[in-house]
Amino acid sequence: MSTSENILSVFPQEDWLNRRTEDILEPSLSIIDPHHHLLQQWGSPYLLDALLEDMNSGHNIVATVYVECHQMYRASGPEALRPVGETEFANGIAAMSASGGYGPTKVCAGIVGFADLRNRGYTREILEAHIRAGGGRFRGIRQVTPHDSDAALVSAYPQPVARMSDDAFRDGFACLEPLNLSFDAWLYHHQLDELVALARAFPGTPICLNHIGGPLGIRSYQGKQEDVFSAWSKGIRELAACPNVVVKLGGMGMLSFGWAFHTKAEPPSSQELAGVWKPYVETCIEAFGASRCMFESNFPVDKGAFSYAIFWNACKLLAKKASSGEKAALFHGTAAHFYRLEV
Repeated sequence: MSTSENILSVFPQEDWLNRRTEDILEPSLSIIDPHHHLLQQWGSPYLLDALLEDMNSGHNIVATVYVECHQMYRASGPEALRPVGETEFANGIAAMSASGGYGPTKVCAGIVGFADLRNRGYTREILEAHIRAGGGRFRGIRQVTPHDSDAALVSAYPQPVARMSDDAFRDGFACLEPLNLSFDAWLYHHQLDELVALARAFPGTPICLNHIGGPLGIRSYQGKQEDVFSAWSKGIRELAACPNVVVKLGGMGMLSFGWAFHTKAEPPSSQELAGVWKPYVETCIEAFGASRCMFESNFPVDKGAFSYAIFWNACKLLAKKASSGEKAALFHGTAAHFYRLEV
């Protein structure tokens, strides 16, 4: 496989991924994929056609949520408003999908954009611009906050210490609830206490923890899985006590987790993935309950590690013992409720 990678992902190698095929488990089960990206500048472009090719691999994907990834910003105008271009782009994709000409899936039915919440006195105007651009689909923002003393672990999105405690950040965060907007949080496991404090300070703002809270397994954290799991699981339980927080179960193909699936001669099977992920997924479901958990693909970022079809098979194996109600929540109900989707 290619070694062209950063701290988060490795570019997908289709010939390698195609070495693994499986029968689709429970093909009629309705799925909302609540976390994917569309990328113009990333290896080879991953736009609507590429996403549809993955989604049409056998699982019943009824809708998706687009999550910001610094794409298609406006080329001109006030700097703080340039990210609105990404919402305009995602809404355009949603309109294409809504035409019915690209199949039954409601692609980008919900949109999570980016706004720098530190724009004091200007944040509400930025958020309202996103709402207008979203054509009724804009649901909230994500401002990533991963930080670590190792600069390599924050090379993609450099962040200062304790961003979520910053007064300017919190002033902007206070604008979300009045506009009925949510916040998607991406951070590392040792920052979960910061998100707990934020959730407690703003109990009326819905918050979604991305990528199971980012337990690290590389660089100085490599070989320390037990210590990391202990600290991570403690943080997850504390966060679950905040009723305004839900969690996405996914993103675990990123290199930061340390599982290095992409280095193996053959791509992983769904059983292999489920076996590795089981302690983390079960901890989240036990802490939050199925009604506050949702499986997410994080494609195409995770595609360097496994295919879309294999990923959802792994999720179905992980939910094998769940009741019908719990399964419905994990695969579509929680996402539909959190992102206010009508599907």
